[in-house]
Amino acid sequence: MQHHRIVVGLSGGVDSAVTAHLLKKQGHEVVGIFMKNWEDDDDSEFCSSNIDFVDAAAVADVVGIEIEHVNFAADYKDRVFAEFLREYQAGRTPNPDILCNAEIKFKSFLDHALQVGAEKIATGHYARVRLNEATGLHELLKGLDNSKDQSYFLHRLNQAQLSKTLFPVGELLKTQVRQIAEEIGLPNAKKKDSTGICFIGERPFRDFLNRYISKEPGPIKDATGRTIGKHVGLSFYTLGQRQGLGIGGIKAKGAQRGGGEHTPWFVARKDMAQNILWVVQGHDHPWLLSPQLEAADASWCSGSAPTAGLYAAKTRYRQADAHCAFTSPHATEFALSFDESQWAVTPGQSAVLYDGEVCLGGGVINSAVTLT
Repeated sequence: MQHHRIVVGLSGGVDSAVTAHLLKKQGHEVVGIFMKNWEDDDDSEFCSSNIDFVDAAAVADVVGIEIEHVNFAADYKDRVFAEFLREYQAGRTPNPDILCNAEIKFKSFLDHALQVGAEKIATGHYARVRLNEATGLHELLKGLDNSKDQSYFLHRLNQAQLSKTLFPVGELLKTQVRQIAEEIGLPNAKKKDSTGICFIGERPFRDFLNRYISKEPGPIKDATGRTIGKHVGLSFYTLGQRQGLGIGGIKAKGAQRGGGEHTPWFVARKDMAQNILWVVQGHDHPWLLSPQLEAADASWCSGSAPTAGLYAAKTRYRQADAHCAFTSPHATEFALSFDESQWAVTPGQSAVLYDGEVCLGGGVINSAVTLT
């Protein structure tokens, strides 16, 4: 096996810790880097990179590697957070984790790693990279642990980035990763997986957005046009949202669509021009089901759009692959038609295309056709 100088992104979590251990065990020269991506209120109870850095440093000590603390907060604010706010102000629901991977973890971090002499970088993502000998292209594959697969978040990586990247834990199940961590005595072997976006952490999401986005209250209407409540600002809601609407117990007229007094309400549409939040009762209301979508700002792992045809796609993370027909009139735009209508397809989120275990790429959902 050829040995490399590899820089590992150590987050303080168990996945990146085991990644560093596995690579060192294989004989590579391994260096750890801790990325600081957020500085605003970093000393708060909700998001403290200081705690994560202490964990990452403890991991580096056990594994026997050096660790460097690098601040990418300025890049993150310019390239990720600014776009995050723009999308929310436009009434869309962005996925900053996808942008963070493309702009920070596999751009700023990769550039820094190469500057300090790395030949490859590695992270604790549950995904895989394979060189296709026939085409000479690097393919992004799903992680072997289907319940932890993170290829959805990595679909914007390009050939240059994939060629320099390793995902060692993508070949393992999460239970195996935990077992390895315990066997070698990692201090974070049982550390809970992080959830959500670092700069938000576990804080109430609406409270966080309220600090950056102005709110304009308006009416909440049901499918009949009846005003049944008041929203605090369209940016603070997302399609399919059930909690926090403040309209529980209101009965739909005639209990339409099977709705009744105790049937939950869901956000179905946002009219930005009229400042109206439209809600419906029942998880399977036609307004929540979309047989087609259109996406833009496409990014393809191989560098070019796949040929039109039948594939599978995800319109949100942790969703089962959905069979669909793919067409692409332009390299940066595409449309998907699904065999079965998809639930709460949300503008701003990503539609990611798959051919079996290979992630082909994807784009940002612009619009979706609903059943009525």
